[in-house]
Amino acid sequence: MKLRILIVDDEPNIRQSLTRLLEDEGHQVHSAPCGESALERIRTVMVDLTFLDLKLPGMDGLQVLKSLRDLSPETAVIMMSGQSDLDTAVQATKLGAHTFLEKPLNPERVLIETAHIERQLSLEARVDALESIVDDRSEIIGESFVMRRLKETIIRAAPTDGRILILGENGTGKELVARAVHRQSKRKDAPFISLNCAAIPGNLVESELFGHEKGAFTGADRQKPGRFEIADRGTLFLDEIGDMNLETQAKLLRVLQENEAVRLGGNTPYAFDVRVISATNKDLSGAIEKGAFREDLFYRLNVIPIHVPSLRDRRDDIPLLVHHFLKLTSQRTGLGQKQWGEGCMTHLQLYDWPGNVRELMNFTERMAILSRDQIIGADEVRDTLPARTPALLRAVPDPQDGVSFREQVENFEKQLLLMAHEQADGNVSRMARLLQIDRANLHRKLKSYGIK
Repeated sequence: MKLRILIVDDEPNIRQSLTRLLEDEGHQVHSAPCGESALERIRTVMVDLTFLDLKLPGMDGLQVLKSLRDLSPETAVIMMSGQSDLDTAVQATKLGAHTFLEKPLNPERVLIETAHIERQLSLEARVDALESIVDDRSEIIGESFVMRRLKETIIRAAPTDGRILILGENGTGKELVARAVHRQSKRKDAPFISLNCAAIPGNLVESELFGHEKGAFTGADRQKPGRFEIADRGTLFLDEIGDMNLETQAKLLRVLQENEAVRLGGNTPYAFDVRVISATNKDLSGAIEKGAFREDLFYRLNVIPIHVPSLRDRRDDIPLLVHHFLKLTSQRTGLGQKQWGEGCMTHLQLYDWPGNVRELMNFTERMAILSRDQIIGADEVRDTLPARTPALLRAVPDPQDGVSFREQVENFEKQLLLMAHEQADGNVSRMARLLQIDRANLHRKLKSYGIK
């Protein structure tokens, strides 16, 4: 990145020579003959780097440095002086100066220090961009009733240390919920460590959880800490806990009861301070009845149950989700910001999304990459979606706990109108005949639900 640089020196020759040197490197350079004019420019112009002379008419360099740090703390400052004064250099460094250069200036040294600042600012910008993308990816998107209720539950549960069991289908965002709980908890500055119990062979899960000593088994050539040790003072997320074998379940139960564990092959227990959050897509009550999951472990884990709804139960959130995913995809791929065209949302909201939010995110990325235009067309969406029968043609949705009768009727009515809108290609007369409703009433309903 090229820098916006300000040179503050009362000697015109130094201002001119530094300006030429730095402009030849592609930087944008301004200059000021005194501290007062420099601070005035700082108030109106963004500056990345300032070369500041120590001896100035009026305010001296150290006074200017103090004021500059207050006005623009992100601006890097390189002090300059014709006097070799170690005490002054130390004082300037304490006030926030990057370094101290002696006059006459060495052009090579000037360029080296400028390049160092340039690399540092470029790295910081990249880190900020990556952090922004990570934050966006970990954000829970949705304003439907069920999602507002989910967010409220997270807010209430997060500050406590109660163990949480997150229930939901694959792809609904159970890990996002776990991370949201961690971010809003008193453990937010400590590690968030996850373990997918379904992705690791059963005989290795115990080693991953509790660690092992050197020589504990073939291939154990060194001591390895377990996830409980690594997550100390933080949060341990056990994903797909329903896939854990019974032997490991028994050991996990004992560890949770005693708040200490022993590495495989070891004898000395170690204590830990960890909040455990578990998640599963399985029916643990059914698994308990079949003897596949320990009932006592279930009660240990299920202090605060959180249910993550499937995407088909919150179709109103689909527009928010796909706009968010399209923005992220555009940032990551550099393809430019694409947009959804008219009619896309109807197709997206009528599809059942068996893979839930994960499937919707992958579909959005596919459309962003494959669409030749900046506006993604409804025909493209329709032709790319898997063949399906809208849920409304198959069955009335199951009643939703905690949602009023009126809201459930309105949700069903909206989905019925969306389905009819698609079948009639948006023709209101055909929709009226299909639904056996008068046009005036149909127009009012379409307007109330924002269906065009």
